Amino acid sequence: MDYMKQALCLATLAQGQVSPNPAVGAVIVKDDVVVGQGYTQPPGSGHAEVMALKQAGEKARGAILYVTLEPCCHYGRTPPCSQAVIAAGISEVHMAMLDPNPIVAGRGADELEREGIKTYVGAHEEEAREISEAYIKYITTGMPFVTAKFATSLDGKIATRSGDSEWISGIDSRKYVHYLRYTADAIMVGANTVIADNPRLTCRYAGTGGAARKQPLRVIVDGMGRISPEAQIFSEPGKTLLAVGKSVPAEKKEAFARAGAELMELPLSEGALDLGSLLKKLGEREITSVLVEGGGILLGSLFDRHLVDKVLTFIAPVIIGGEEAKTAVAGIGVERVADAIKLERVKLERFGDDVMINGYIKRH
Repeated sequence: MDYMKQALCLATLAQGQVSPNPAVGAVIVKDDVVVGQGYTQPPGSGHAEVMALKQAGEKARGAILYVTLEPCCHYGRTPPCSQAVIAAGISEVHMAMLDPNPIVAGRGADELEREGIKTYVGAHEEEAREISEAYIKYITTGMPFVTAKFATSLDGKIATRSGDSEWISGIDSRKYVHYLRYTADAIMVGANTVIADNPRLTCRYAGTGGAARKQPLRVIVDGMGRISPEAQIFSEPGKTLLAVGKSVPAEKKEAFARAGAELMELPLSEGALDLGSLLKKLGEREITSVLVEGGGILLGSLFDRHLVDKVLTFIAPVIIGGEEAKTAVAGIGVERVADAIKLERVKLERFGDDVMINGYIKRH
């Protein structure tokens, strides 16, 4: 039995619920029997190790702990997990990866070792890092992890020459996008997307009633304040943040505020909103992950400024054609193919007839 794999599966259950904390899974095994398991609960509640220890009870003494991230060794909203592991009498701890948080960074493992607990690091580390990718960037840089998502035809179009885009991708792809929204702290689009599509930008997997998860923050980049205060994003559940330039007339800002939007005024950089400043401010609000869903101008600006970390592209087996049909990424782009932005750790996955390409920006 691969107990670390089981812990990773548990960690995925915490995704979308625990930010800015990492999604962690833990499994406790004694005499080849799982006696406890758990995953991170919402901020202020139990971490994965504590949840597993509670389930194991006295059976934890002398048992082996498998956990996807090094146990924390500091007081935050909750006491340190390392102390709970020691007090429970765990004899051995297997960690998929060390915690990159500067106030942990191996200290949790060292604390366990000093108490005579054997520690091992590295099993399924790549999978653990993917689950924690947003946390890793946020905790080490203060900036959110940015994923660019778009759906295109085989010839790279995101809409016809008339602007019609419903629907290029199939239903299976669109369902998966709602899962992506569920795991993200924020969804970001440009003004043209709101004007052209009047989207809802909500997550249909958020649940209902007492178990409902908060909708991801909707972030609209609209330097000139061009979208309508009547757009349906303002009447959907959840919060909408409108990033605007300081030159937007006061009466327009007041209309947005009456519609329920929170306004964030940003400086202009080369005639457009300073997207680096926007992401920094989102990081200051403990937004660890941003899913950017278009349009081409916003995506182009983010790629031009090297602000994207990951790309998810859904390619549908259709041909749209037309010189005036829109492409997924606008902006300045590169002059030579040799300078093109490249992806690494690329994966392909089928969603119905569509193919999703998933990869990370290759840094120089």
